[in-house]
Amino acid sequence: MFGDMMKKNYITTIILLTVLMLTACDKVSPTGVLIASSDVDDRVKMSHEYYQIHKREYNVLVGRNGEYTFLVGADSHMTNDPGRMKEMLDNGIDNNDLFIAHLGDIADTKAEYYINLDSVVQKARDKYIKKNYHEVVVKDDKDIEHVFYREPHSTELYTLDQLKMPFYPVVGNHDLTNNGWALWTNIFNSSFYTVFIYVGDEEGHPIYDHLIFLDTASGTLGREQIDLLDDGALDDMFKVNPDGKVRHTFVFGHTNIFRVGTFELASTFPREETYYLLNKFDEWDADIVFCGHVHQWDEQHIGDVTYLTLDSMSERNNPEPGNYLVRVHVKTDGSLSWERVRMNYTPNR
Repeated sequence: MFGDMMKKNYITTIILLTVLMLTACDKVSPTGVLIASSDVDDRVKMSHEYYQIHKREYNVLVGRNGEYTFLVGADSHMTNDPGRMKEMLDNGIDNNDLFIAHLGDIADTKAEYYINLDSVVQKARDKYIKKNYHEVVVKDDKDIEHVFYREPHSTELYTLDQLKMPFYPVVGNHDLTNNGWALWTNIFNSSFYTVFIYVGDEEGHPIYDHLIFLDTASGTLGREQIDLLDDGALDDMFKVNPDGKVRHTFVFGHTNIFRVGTFELASTFPREETYYLLNKFDEWDADIVFCGHVHQWDEQHIGDVTYLTLDSMSERNNPEPGNYLVRVHVKTDGSLSWERVRMNYTPNR
């Protein structure tokens, strides 16, 4: 989720001041893996506090007749070239995807890169609003005109700052180096949150699809995140509406669960946390778990859960066109399918 329109005018100043005030050096493990410069427990506490205050901004999406698509990308590592990021956002908007998710390492941690990132996200938001909402001019009792927005076939009016583009990222390890957490949160706010998609009713019970976004950037869930998950922190919809039921569950994180190849890095989760996650996915009846981090495609099936590890969509890591995104199709009857989606942007061409 990114900040509202009030941030747009001063996001550049905030980012630059943050970088000037904070200093840090890259931390690298003996194996060459970048270590996060922020603590996962602190991030999750901050994220959960923000989510609790602003949870209405994480609106319940609506899958028309229980049917929708969504798009997922990973490891864009954006710098000065926003081509692939723009392509992903445009692809999702043009295809009428219900939402777009990103699996972390969204930009390298320099202020100028985050200024570029914020710009391309804001432009995509403008495009999304223009496509999905109509302007309505209303005069008040002093005959002053005010501009509102409404969806087609709806009478509910919104102000511009109330409208959000459904773009849902999680944080990655490269998002945290050089105090990148401060940069990342200025745009996206929370790394631990949930979204529900209303898909219909069954015998008087509202039916939802459930999106769960985890902070796995440090290669560990941490104590705080485990405690919150065990306390049902991401099930708050059912505290308000206990009659609700879940049809599908999709989980989004950064660090891979399984080794994607013999010579590739294994998951950095402690063994106990890996078992914990596998049990949680089973408890949630998860359909698909999405991961990134290792820049290599992988598909695994454990029980009824599909694990998709996405390749990097970065034009630097993969300069040639390729199938770097995934689109999931959810049908009215509850059936699922997915496809890999080609990206065509090539730098310097």
